[in-house]
Amino acid sequence: MRICLLCYRGNPYCGGQGIYLRYVAEELLQQGHEVHVIVGPPYPVLKEGITVHYISNNEYFVKKKRSPINQNAPFDIFKPINYYEYFSTRFKIFSEITAFSIRAYLKLRELTKEIKFDIIHDNQCLGYGLILMKSLGIPIIATIHHPLHIDLEKLVQVPSSFSSKFQTVMFYPILMQRIVSPRLDHVIAVSENSRQMANRYLKVPIEKQTVVYNGLDRSIFYPRKGIKRKKGKLVFVGNIEDRKKGFLYLLMAMKYLDDDVYITAVDGGSPHRKKTMQFIKKLGLKDRIEFTGKVDNDELVKHYCESELAIVPSVYEGFGFPAAEAMSCGVPVISSDGGALPEVVGDSGIVVPAEDEKAIAQAINSVISDKKRLKEMGEKGIERVREHFNWENAVNRMIEVYSRFI
Repeated sequence: MRICLLCYRGNPYCGGQGIYLRYVAEELLQQGHEVHVIVGPPYPVLKEGITVHYISNNEYFVKKKRSPINQNAPFDIFKPINYYEYFSTRFKIFSEITAFSIRAYLKLRELTKEIKFDIIHDNQCLGYGLILMKSLGIPIIATIHHPLHIDLEKLVQVPSSFSSKFQTVMFYPILMQRIVSPRLDHVIAVSENSRQMANRYLKVPIEKQTVVYNGLDRSIFYPRKGIKRKKGKLVFVGNIEDRKKGFLYLLMAMKYLDDDVYITAVDGGSPHRKKTMQFIKKLGLKDRIEFTGKVDNDELVKHYCESELAIVPSVYEGFGFPAAEAMSCGVPVISSDGGALPEVVGDSGIVVPAEDEKAIAQAINSVISDKKRLKEMGEKGIERVREHFNWENAVNRMIEVYSRFI
């Protein structure tokens, strides 16, 4: 098949969508398909054999104080899509997704003069440009990791001023995604929970969706010999300032744990730790938290393998890569029941109610000194990942979906 993948931010360090793009594209190539990728910055580095079409933008949202005038192309601002993107970002609107979808449509219109694509597979852009793409006569499938409505709901709950809440509402293009999603040919959901949420918030009929679980690269995430567990070490992986990740509940759970228990937070080096640091100081936990900043995969795996437990206290996850990564490394997992996490963890770990610090602490205390139980949980986790979460199976399922619409 000739397959065109769309992704508005393609670098894996931008989050799950970049990881998803890389492994889906490379597995499709491995299975003998012709793969084209239309992608926005920051750009990915993909395996040779994948044709990449780079969609540039002026990063107006990322660099809000930047002059609209490009010194190398001073009249660039007068192009309608650039003009729209610049002025909308001055009002805190995250228009990058919309602009990417329009630019991707224009690129596809150009490419289809010479290339006959069998399928277009969008990676949660869900921009208005996808509706324009329907005029090209190519089936359009989209992966929805989770509706942005959930992010908005969690952020609006945070105490803040009216203007701050208004800016938050303006940031998320939820109306656009609500309009576009039901009009696509089919949707791939990364979990059963994600499928239900797409039906609830985006009105995508259940019968127009197929659940395809994410895979995991087990050539990276596996137990390392020679790395010893560190007594009392808990590992948390995620953005500590993202309310959905539930890091504050893990911090509050610490007051119910022994003093020799500490957290290693792999938070990607986010510079926005101000609120979290204030909370840590208030709880008197400064000496029991360490931050790694951005780490490469080897260092991440080392932190997993050194930990007695991986804690995933998210309020919501459409899938939950940190849980699967830890399990694949043989690390026992305690997770919340937020979103799809029970589907990922299954019976290999302990699942507790979301937003409940006492339940987190109780679960940690129940196993952290039980070496036999920890070993059993670790072994079950490895087996569960091997059986349910691999990219070969995921892409095989995608190919089945593509075939129905070609």
